[in-house]
Amino acid sequence: MSRLEIVTEVTGSVWKIIAAVGDRLAEGATVMIVESMKMEIPVLIEDESTLVEILVEEGEPVSEGQVVAIVEA
Repeated sequence: MSRLEIVTEVTGSVWKIIAAVGDRLAEGATVMIVESMKMEIPVLIEDESTLVEILVEEGEPVSEGQVVAIVEA
C-alpha cells in the first residue's frame, strides 16, 4: 500500500471534518470542508483509499497546499 498526502486547495479554516480515521473512502469522497471567504470548499480523495491520519482540527486555519490528512491506497 502506498501512503498519500491530502492537501488543501485554498487558504481558510477547517469548517467540518467529515471522515474518520479508519474509514474506507470511495474515489471523490469528501474528507473535510474548508471555509474560505464564506465559501465551503470540500477536500476530496482522488482514488479509493483508507484514511489513516487527520493532521488538523475543526476551526484550525490552513494554507493552500498544506497537508491535512494521510491516506493509504
